[in-house]
Amino acid sequence: MAEPITYELQDVVEMKKPHACGANSWRITRIGADIKLTCTNCGRGIMMPRFDFNKRLKKVLSSQKDN
Repeated sequence: MAEPITYELQDVVEMKKPHACGANSWRITRIGADIKLTCTNCGRGIMMPRFDFNKRLKKVLSSQKDN
């Protein structure tokens, strides 16, 4: 079985579908029962349940651990 993708606060992630502005990268700004994301292109913020976020997450582009 594949390992789950790990993510932390302020990581930049790529989702399976792009945002309406055309960007496909999001910064994680809140982690809890819901995940809050901010578009890296237009700055729009959205919240989604953690379950939906885990299904829609494609990969972590940059992590705070790397910096």
